[in-house]
Amino acid sequence: MAAIITEKFRLNSAAQFEESFSETNENYYMFIGKSSPFTTGTSGGSDTAPPTPNDDITAENYRWDSMLGANAIAAADVSRGVPRRTFVSGTTYDMYEHNISSTNLANSSGVNNLFDGTYFFVNSAFRVYKVLYNLNSSGNTFALTTEPTFTSPVKQFVGGYYLQYMYTMTTTEIDKFLTTDFAAVTTDSTVSSAAVTASGDTAPYNGAPIDVFFVTNQGNGYPDGTYYAKIQGDGTGGIVKLVVSSNVITRFGESGVSTVQAGGSGYTFATVSLAGTNIYTDASATSLISGSTLTTWNSATAGEISPVISPPVGHGFDAVSELGGHFVILNTKFEQEEGNDITVANDFRQVGIVKNPTQYNSSTLFSSSTARQTFAVYIPTPSGDYEIDEKITQTTTGAVGRVVEWDATNNILYFLQERFSDYGVDSSGNSVAFSGANVITGANSSVTGTPSSTGSETVDGIAFTSGYANPELHPDSGEIIYIENRRPISRASDQTEDIKIIVEF
Repeated sequence: MAAIITEKFRLNSAAQFEESFSETNENYYMFIGKSSPFTTGTSGGSDTAPPTPNDDITAENYRWDSMLGANAIAAADVSRGVPRRTFVSGTTYDMYEHNISSTNLANSSGVNNLFDGTYFFVNSAFRVYKVLYNLNSSGNTFALTTEPTFTSPVKQFVGGYYLQYMYTMTTTEIDKFLTTDFAAVTTDSTVSSAAVTASGDTAPYNGAPIDVFFVTNQGNGYPDGTYYAKIQGDGTGGIVKLVVSSNVITRFGESGVSTVQAGGSGYTFATVSLAGTNIYTDASATSLISGSTLTTWNSATAGEISPVISPPVGHGFDAVSELGGHFVILNTKFEQEEGNDITVANDFRQVGIVKNPTQYNSSTLFSSSTARQTFAVYIPTPSGDYEIDEKITQTTTGAVGRVVEWDATNNILYFLQERFSDYGVDSSGNSVAFSGANVITGANSSVTGTPSSTGSETVDGIAFTSGYANPELHPDSGEIIYIENRRPISRASDQTEDIKIIVEF
């Protein structure tokens, strides 16, 4: 059975995902993890060639073991997105077509899906334009060399291209969601309202005006002059202006050639008859041609016109759907002021999203803006400074771990226990928790330190119980819905990591 996932399905899925960030009891966090290197003997791959993440239960457990910290993703950190196509002078762009195929002349990219084409672009002022027509007088595509700058909702010709201004990205959208390959997409209310007015449509919205047509066959032998023809279909009021020069119908264009006289309204399909019984001498299409003009017209080699069907209501009414906004862009910044929740003393190799994690040892959803996911131990009087990434052991308990950070100012040791030998698992294959006032030894530094035995104390904002503090998120709670392995990314106390994740539906 033949079937496809439609663009509407993709848009609907993207909309639901975006909306879920605003829903009560739907908490999303972007996390970073994996301060230890990728190796063939542990996680697979290497730091220069990170492994492709596995999608299974065991792999998800490993991600919790190596998680360093997480930032909440607020609704304001989420936007619908589209591929970024930056205006470059001399580029031949595609145009919007309701029935695009790889063989259409106006489709210079040769794609079979409108949303894979280059029918819109963003200029240097971050204004987005949609191409409605891109053919020259010979019916061939050509390069656009003039950068458009207009912001009027009225369609305009620029450099021979017929364009619809769609929207301008805000400063916030540029900062949060613009990447080399993707950009935020939003609907400009002024442009949308203008589309409603132009269409004459009311909710529930249906068809749209006709804005563009192809002269797919110019014909031959027509009497020179300016004529008008009514547009047939399920809409009303559409009229095309036909300019005949040198006995052929000129192609759609800006000045002195064929164009749309009246777009009408309500069209979801349309045709234009070029029979003499549909050719008029006046712009309101009330006076039919007659006499010798009619005779000459009917004896001509017939041409052909194909109207381009606009999206529902009209161009600019819904930029998200018109430009294929089935991408969702998520942005989070890991900033230095997050303090001890997310370390700046070590690198990371994983970025992911976890949905609805709970508080440690609780079924209550975690709701704070940041979360520390390392273990911490307070060692009041160490013999020296532990080293980042070194193996630590506790002989009394048999516990094994790896140092994520040593805070020499507050004498706090942050560590993880990954389920690999020498990283969190002992020689017998067991994972044992660090506990009690038992000495912790650094394998490289040879530093030794005894955890505090005080029942409850707070150091640098962390509440310790008998010297230990657990992570803030309960391991394996919620759902890890996205994971990405990367080459090591170093952090610093004066540095901000601006992470953007693009999800395609």
